[in-house]
Amino acid sequence: MPLNVADLMAAVGLFLVLEGIAPFLNPSGLKRAMARLSELGERELRIAGLGSMLLGIVIIFLVR
Repeated sequence: MPLNVADLMAAVGLFLVLEGIAPFLNPSGLKRAMARLSELGERELRIAGLGSMLLGIVIIFLVR
């Protein structure tokens, strides 16, 4: 199935909208969360990143 550029741009746009929700609604809470994230080790961040990617793949698989 060929990649449609319009679908890719829609996904990027949706990503930016979702990323912007937290700083718009609760900037101080986001700052606290970022401060706590900076205290985590690389291993914990990698595991969280892997979990996020896997969840995203599952969602894409279920939707498509």
